[in-house]
This record gives sequence, C-alpha cells and structure tokens, in this order.
Amino acid sequence: MKTRPCLLPLIFLLTTSSTFAQQATVKRNVNLRSDPSTAAQVLETLKIGASLTLLNPAKQNGFYHVKAEDGHAGWVWSKNVSLLGSTSTTPQQPSPGTSAGGGVAQCDDSLWDHVYHPQRLIVKQKCIAVTGTIVDASHGQHPDGVRHEADGDTHGWIDLDPQFKSLLNAGNVSDEGGNLVFEIVCKFRVTQADAKSACPASYHSPVQLAPVGSHVRIVGSYVQDTNHARWMEIHPVTSIELIANPQ
Repeated sequence: MKTRPCLLPLIFLLTTSSTFAQQATVKRNVNLRSDPSTAAQVLETLKIGASLTLLNPAKQNGFYHVKAEDGHAGWVWSKNVSLLGSTSTTPQQPSPGTSAGGGVAQCDDSLWDHVYHPQRLIVKQKCIAVTGTIVDASHGQHPDGVRHEADGDTHGWIDLDPQFKSLLNAGNVSDEGGNLVFEIVCKFRVTQADAKSACPASYHSPVQLAPVGSHVRIVGSYVQDTNHARWMEIHPVTSIELIANPQ
C-alpha cells in the first residue's frame, strides 16, 4: 500500500507566505532584476514613488524579492526602497495611533459606509497618522483650500513632514504637487447622482478642515486610488488635529 507524503509543511509554508504582505515605495529609480544580483537581467526600471509589495522580508545579497504595481516579480536593491510597515491579508482591527498630545486616536471604520465607489481604493494601511502642512489644493478657488468634489468629498493636500515622504508615489509627484491627498467624506453638497446614496441627507462629516498653512496631524486610512494617476491618499479621514496655527 502506497503512503502519501505529508502535506503539512507545504500547507504551513503556503499559509505563512500568503499572510505576509509588507508594502514599500521606491525612493530613487531602481532596476527590477530577474535574480538578486547586479549582473542579472533588468526586467524594468521602477520610478521614484512606485509602490512595491515585498514577497519575503529577508534580504538576499542585499536585494528584496518584490512584486511591482504591474504584477511583475523580481529583485530590487534594498537601499533604494523604503518600507511602509507590515500588513496582513487576513482581516485586522484598525491600529490605534498616538496623538500629538499623547492621547490615542482610532480610525472610524463606519466612515467606509460613506465612501463613494470604495472598490477603486487599494487599502495599504487601514489606520495611519501622518503630520505635515496643509497646502492649497484649489489653486485659490476656495478659501478653505480644498477642491469640492461632486461626490461630496474634499480633495485636499498635505505637504508631509520628512519622516512621511516615503508615503508618496509617482502620481503624487506628477499630479498632486508632491503632496499627499486627503479626502473627508460627505463634507460638501453631493451633485453626482450615483454618489448620493453614500452621503444621505442624515449624514454630514463632523471633521473640521484646518486653514492653509496649518501644521496638522491627520488620521485615516492610507490608500491608493486606482483611478487618475494612481496617487496615494488618506481616505476616509477620521480626524484632523491642529499642531501649530499658521503664522
């Protein structure tokens, strides 16, 4: 009678590898190679700001094994990428953040009920806190400094503090002035017919905008918008905390 080989080690390996999904961004142009060697074939050149997914947290010969945004897998020199932190493919509760005053900030999951067409957003980190300075994204068209979107959301800009610059990608640089986009859902009157169900008359966002020039801390979900130039956003925004008033 033939015996079947034990499949438990294989199952464990597959389970372990499937739950690892650490995100990274390219901080300078880098070659995606077929093997972990500078002599290996160049598959493509990844531009500054491009998003990556690490397939293995361990370096090999100074290279990370990664998957690019277009789905191609290969190896990149580790010093040319910035790690954004680990996420899991299994459901997790939002991670709390520490406020500038020492308190705890928690992302509000219920806000996703008011996100128009959420399928277009790739969640990179369910809950994140960033700091930076509010920039006028309306080019002087609105005193509050944000674009008033037809789906009722803000389209605002935050010039990130240096420690958060790695959260930007090529789309933020090319189309958003090098700023991170932030969207407060259901802040304005909805004029887009198919977005009205996400922002019923009974709900209006209580999140307050800060004046242009304010140094702030924004808490929310860190996502990539697959429309437009595939830039990165905080969307939806749970809170905006003023750190320093404009001079």
